[in-house]
Amino acid sequence: MTTMPTRTVEYPADGLTMIGHLALPAGVDRRPAVLLGPEGMGLSDVERRRADALAELGYVALAFDLHGGRYLADPEDMLARCTPLLADPDRMRDIGHAALDVLRAEPRTDPDRIAAVGYGTGGAVGLELGRAGVGLRVIGTVNGLITGRPGEAARIRCPVWAGVGSEDPIMSPAQRVAFTEEMRAAGVDWRLVVYGGALHAFHHPPVDHIVRPGVGYHPQHAQRAWRDVVDLLAECLPLTEDLGV
Repeated sequence: MTTMPTRTVEYPADGLTMIGHLALPAGVDRRPAVLLGPEGMGLSDVERRRADALAELGYVALAFDLHGGRYLADPEDMLARCTPLLADPDRMRDIGHAALDVLRAEPRTDPDRIAAVGYGTGGAVGLELGRAGVGLRVIGTVNGLITGRPGEAARIRCPVWAGVGSEDPIMSPAQRVAFTEEMRAAGVDWRLVVYGGALHAFHHPPVDHIVRPGVGYHPQHAQRAWRDVVDLLAECLPLTEDLGV
């Protein structure tokens, strides 16, 4: 993969100084952009590499921060921060809006062509932006099937794609049903992909610290989920749209 121009960006959100990773494609023209959200542990090199890969494809990509520059390797620390966050749609929206403002302010970004793709908590943030009525082209979430406040999904104005492992005890079958019922009731253009035999965070390479029960890497499905995300962007956020192709 070619090395793409990248830089660290700092911005305020949730009472913290967030530290995101911005990756730019080659050229000088405006390009479609992707707001990329991390798992509950926080922004890591995994998401930075994904942002770089999206820039290689031709997108402006911002991997946003959740915890003020911290990576919460201890599951208890992660739960202590993420549990109340996931229960507070307004806080998630504030975090998402702050990152979105940074992405929109980038001169290379076409502000009318932005997607939100996230994993776990980062995916839930993207969904809350949709429920807030933000004009996104598509929302993609892996392991983040979090339902919102009643009726607010009707504000989602773009397709929603979701992926989950069949053996994920955190995003349980009941949670999947609740999510799909919410999307159906709101009339959203939605899709759900269930990756057979995969646990929670199946897309995330192994880490050198303790993880929650039910978490595990599935290399084959990780590759499939990434291809699915790339295909989703090609469909809903085509790089050639400005050329009328």
